[in-house]
Parts: sequence; structure tokens; C-alpha cells
Amino acid sequence: MRRIESWLLNLQDFVSVIQAMNSNLNQRRHFASDNYAGICPEAWQSLAEANHGHARGYGDDFYTEQAADLIREVFDTACEVFFVFNGTAANSLSLATLCQSYHSIICTETAHIEMDECGAPEFFSNGTKLLLTPSIHGKIDLAAVERVIKKRNDIHFPKPRVLSITQCTELGTVYSIPELSAVGDKARELGLKLHMDGARFANAVAAIDSHPAEISWKAGVDVLCFGGTKNGTHVGDAVVFFNKALAEEFAYRCKQAGQLASKMRFISAPWIGMLKNGVWLKHARHANSMAALLHEQLSGFEELRILFPRQANSVFVELPSGVAQRLWDQGWIFYNFIGSGGCRLMTAWDTTEQDIYKLIGDLKEAILAR
Repeated sequence: MRRIESWLLNLQDFVSVIQAMNSNLNQRRHFASDNYAGICPEAWQSLAEANHGHARGYGDDFYTEQAADLIREVFDTACEVFFVFNGTAANSLSLATLCQSYHSIICTETAHIEMDECGAPEFFSNGTKLLLTPSIHGKIDLAAVERVIKKRNDIHFPKPRVLSITQCTELGTVYSIPELSAVGDKARELGLKLHMDGARFANAVAAIDSHPAEISWKAGVDVLCFGGTKNGTHVGDAVVFFNKALAEEFAYRCKQAGQLASKMRFISAPWIGMLKNGVWLKHARHANSMAALLHEQLSGFEELRILFPRQANSVFVELPSGVAQRLWDQGWIFYNFIGSGGCRLMTAWDTTEQDIYKLIGDLKEAILAR
């Protein structure tokens, strides 16, 4: 009996050690994506406040109305606002609304709608074709767009309908106000609607310290997919139609696609906490500043090569052979398949200086151990 009791105690100790190890791994902040971060306190509080009593379903509630009104205040314009579960739904459904199946969408070859949405834009638009152009550090090449548009205009080729850009880009760069104005002018010149994938729109606004209107509807954007998940909410992005006529019957499209939440307040309420008192920009500025610190630390290594300008909350770096694997073996998580090569290190609203210095310390050891 004593042997059994002793064995059980040893087993309990072993389980405790494993649980502690797992806990440490789960608590570590990683650099794979700002999606890895939890819910920020302000969004969590708003979510908890919405969890009292009953509220109307399907978006016909006080919280959804207030969140939409706050978005209108942020952009200083009347616009139509819809909440969906994620960025893929926001992009795909808004693009499908802008297009018929015989239309085409022009975007860069690194765009999220091309590389990371499993064909969802084509699926929800019943076959609208994506036409790809090369990019300049992730930004659309307007000369290439014009070449694609003018290459063919016969009935045998899908008719160009939408120009889609990403702000911040998939390579972490940010369109300036003049660059966006040029994009908007070119879209109007070519008769295209302008769609913006703004999964990290908050980081872009923080990076160039502009009014949100200046890099959206004032630059000619017709519809913005405004990301909340990467900035501190638990789920849910907003589809913002600045061209209100384009939003006609969009609610039906959301319902058909399974994107009309019955308890919509639990998607929209966290936005209230984010938008009040500029919390969304506070968190975006913090994430950007942590990326700036990371960039500064990485720039001190002669063995590394920074691949793209650091403008928002990501750093793309080429690591020496074997170094990435050593870091992965130590439990760090980051991607090496996003963009056009190298490793992407992404910071979030909850990244700390200690997280940066810990990664840099392990990186230094990994380089020395080659």
C-alpha cells in the first residue's frame, strides 16, 4: 500500500511539473501573430457589461447600435456598419457585394485575399477572378494596375471592377496619405471601386498619426474591412461602407453566409470599450512601439538582414541558417511563410519590453551556437 501511495505521489509530482511547463508555454507571449494575444481589458469589460439581462438578437440591440455610432464618430461621416465574425468574412462578403461573377478584382500577389483566405473571395462572389500585380514592399504598383486593366477589354476576359489594397500591407508597410490619394485617383480614373483590407488599420492610423478619415473615405475608399481582432477584441471585424449605396442588401448576404450572429451584442459590445477614449489607438501605438524596439535590437546583429521597412507592428528578418529552428525548438513561435521570404516577427497590444529582450537573448545564443 505504501509503495502504491508513494508511486501516486511521484505521479502527482510529475503531472504538476508537466502542468507547470504547459502553463509557462501558454503564458509566453509569442511573435507569430497579433491574433495570439488575448482580449484587452477594455474590450473584456464591455463584453462583461453586455452579459446582463436580455437584449434583442441579430444586431437589433443597443450595443450594436452604439458600436456602429462610435465607428461613425471615428471616421466623422455617415456610413453603413456591419459586424461579422472575422476578417476573411469581411473581405469576402464585401468584395462579393461589389462584384458580379464575371467581374475581376485587382490586388497584389502578396495580398491576404490571394494568399490566406482559401479562395473565399472567389467562392462568395460565385467565381469573381483575382488579377494579381507585383508590389513595391507590399504596396500596389499603380502602373502595373493600369497595365492589367488595359491588357484586355473584350467580352472574353473578366471585367475589372474592384481595386483591393491592404493597410497595413502584408509586409508591414503603411500607405501614406499621398500614396492613398494616388490610389483613389487611379481607381476613379479606371472606373474601379476601392476596397481596403484593414485588418491592421489601427496600426496604420497610429503609424502615420493621421485622422482615420484621411486614409479611408477621404482618399476614395468605398468599403473598409476594419479589424478589431488583431487590436484586442476576442472576435469580430467591422465592414464599413463609406459608399452607402453599395451596402444595399448586404445584411442578406451576411445572413446567407452564416455571418449574422444571433447574439450580435457579444461581437459588437467589445468595440465600445475599444473605441471610447481612443483605446484602439493606444493599443495600436503600443504594438507599433514594441516592433520599433524589436527592429532596433535586431539591427544590432551583423548576421541578420532586415527585409522591409519597419512601419507598423511587424519586422521581417532573414535569419542565418539553423537559427530559426533553434528558436522554434526553444518554444518560440513565429512564421516564415508570410510575405516574400524571411521570418515575420509580430508584436501585439500586450507585448512587453521583457518579451523583446527575452527573444533577443535567445536569438543571440542561437547564433553563437551555430
